[in-house]
Amino acid sequence: MIFTKVNNLPRRLNKDTHVNNLKFKQFVTFITFCFLLSCKNDMGKLTEIKGKQIPIDSTIAQSDSIASFVEPYKNRINEVLDSTLAYAPKPLLLNDGEHTSSMGNLMADIVFEQASPIFNSRTGKKLDFVVLNAGGVRSIISEGNVSARNAYEVMPFENYIEVVELSGSATRQLINFVAKSSRRHPISGIQIITDKNRSLQNVNIQGQPFDENRNYYVATSDYLVNGGPSVGFFDEIISATETDYLLRNAIIDYFKKVDTLKVVTDNRFIQLD
Repeated sequence: MIFTKVNNLPRRLNKDTHVNNLKFKQFVTFITFCFLLSCKNDMGKLTEIKGKQIPIDSTIAQSDSIASFVEPYKNRINEVLDSTLAYAPKPLLLNDGEHTSSMGNLMADIVFEQASPIFNSRTGKKLDFVVLNAGGVRSIISEGNVSARNAYEVMPFENYIEVVELSGSATRQLINFVAKSSRRHPISGIQIITDKNRSLQNVNIQGQPFDENRNYYVATSDYLVNGGPSVGFFDEIISATETDYLLRNAIIDYFKKVDTLKVVTDNRFIQLD
């Protein structure tokens, strides 16, 4: 009998230990739940947010260590931006034409010249004309040396050149929009003639009469393409071809390859009396 009792003792101890462990786990779970519940109940609610404007101006002292670190990069950027790329014999302005401007004409002509070979290489098609928005031309170019900084001033936005395919009817809507607008929207490759009420009288594209029975390829900025009807330019687009060419880079590349900028206020938009 003594041997039997001693032999059963480990089993009894194992059973008691298991029960105690289970009770301990239940106790820990209960305490954890109560703690989480109490934390949730004690969480505060946001009742007010205060803020103040901190001006960043000349009153802020310059950090010499940061200034000395930045200086070589700043000098290099200024060197690149201010190096002469071309020459302007006269100022290119935003309001020196009745319905166009010399600055707008130059910008549209640059887009046509720089984007045409890219579009042709990607699609096998020829570009028909260019339409930009007046608000996308942000500065004039003064008489004298012309630099990359001028390109950033004229086009400070990260807009890309994009070519859209429009049906004849959609092209007519676009031309009507430009003709009736009170703003000087830059155009190139197209001539618009209206009566005194801005109704279309004649339209020539690449020297040929406008044909509403064919599609046209129009270069513009991706801002206008993505804006769609909300911007007013393109309500119906058949297709769009990206050039991956920043408008600003097209301007800089054009400056680099010409010696003197053309200052043109021509008859690409005529309003008859």
